[in-house]
Amino acid sequence: MQDTGDMDRGPVRLHAGLDLGSTALKMLVIDDDGLEVAGAQVATPWRVGAGGTTDIDAADLLASVRALVDLVDAELAPVTAEPLTSLAVAGMGETGLLIDADGTAAGPGFAWFDPRGLEQIAAFPPAVREEFPGRTGLPLGAQVSVAKLAWLRDQGTDLAGLRWLDLPEFVVAALGGDIALELSLASRTGLIDQDSGAAWPAMLDALGVTADLLPPLRGGGLPWGAASAAFGPRVAGAALTVAGHDHLVAAQANGTLDADGYHVSLGTAEVLLRVLDAPLGYDARGRLADALINEVRHVVPGKHVLVAGVKTGLLLRRALHAAGISDRAGRDALDAAVMELPYEGELPAGAIEVSGARNDDGVLRLTLHTEASPAEIFGAVLRHSNDEIAQLIAAMDREVAPATHSTLTGGWAGMASVRRARAHVLPEPSLSTREQDVAWGAADRARRLVAASVPS
Repeated sequence: MQDTGDMDRGPVRLHAGLDLGSTALKMLVIDDDGLEVAGAQVATPWRVGAGGTTDIDAADLLASVRALVDLVDAELAPVTAEPLTSLAVAGMGETGLLIDADGTAAGPGFAWFDPRGLEQIAAFPPAVREEFPGRTGLPLGAQVSVAKLAWLRDQGTDLAGLRWLDLPEFVVAALGGDIALELSLASRTGLIDQDSGAAWPAMLDALGVTADLLPPLRGGGLPWGAASAAFGPRVAGAALTVAGHDHLVAAQANGTLDADGYHVSLGTAEVLLRVLDAPLGYDARGRLADALINEVRHVVPGKHVLVAGVKTGLLLRRALHAAGISDRAGRDALDAAVMELPYEGELPAGAIEVSGARNDDGVLRLTLHTEASPAEIFGAVLRHSNDEIAQLIAAMDREVAPATHSTLTGGWAGMASVRRARAHVLPEPSLSTREQDVAWGAADRARRLVAASVPS
């Protein structure tokens, strides 16, 4: 964090970024020069049920955001009493909430890896199922938001009169901002036609709703109103915006907007992001979706992205828990043990079988044909995810010229064993120098929102 002595220069404008992540909610505050001033995080308040079902209650989410704001306020208090000038929210895709006319949540939000909705999407009209990838740029599966909307409808939720907000947009609205959808997040729902940038009428018909389900669409980083006093005086009056989909915000924070490289975010999901100067079109989107790759809108106006994901972080976390490891010290010790082994491990080929990394899976399955240490198992999970990544890269290379370099970000990228594994499959990988790319990227979007009024 910034040396507090810098604050002696006089009032310093503060800009905050909120990152609504799958594991934690993070907040970072920077000044006009982009220097980090304060930061904190709290656990994402999921409710975990049987069969991998995972959802979030709106009240729990907002209570956690308030707790996060309070932590940051306490860190800032000895340094400055200045309120935030601006605040931007980024976060995970697919997860959102239905709201009523008063802006109150009408049900839970579902994690992107929650399996509910499979039966409902199987019952969509054949034409909708067939056209879905080419229209939306997404594979049709339980991950997309429309699967959860159909599930809620079939559980008795009357969708008429309700509106959809993705998680970052819901939090901005709760802070006092406008009710609107951001394009990169809306692109994750399955409701948007990528060619038109508007609601896809056939999908609305399949859900039995009208276009009123979608609030107005808006580009990330544009004005979203001002914060009320509901979250305390530190936030009150801050200019608000939605930064966009977390992986895309992180890529922009790193400056990885060139078309020749991968931005690789290693969180609960591992995402390979490739920037496109223009959409690839209906047919290419269909081919990519067959390989579970998305072609959707970027947070940067006019640009699109390829988004390829594997559930590496989810599997690695489950491997840690299976080994009885739940703290950083244990993780670091395991990392060192993996690095003492060769990349291929020391067991015979096929001694450990791993599956589950595909983006439509996420269930860690291990078959041990012999005794295996936690380090051997962890290394096998990394090699399995490498195999899945290699298939995704091959599919992208059939549509666009191969990438020449990669930038690694996210919590798992801090492990030497993870970086070594990725060097076997990614072109020229390098490590991001920031610890919180998404939160910093969101704070930077907030800073640029009010940049026109920076004192000379």
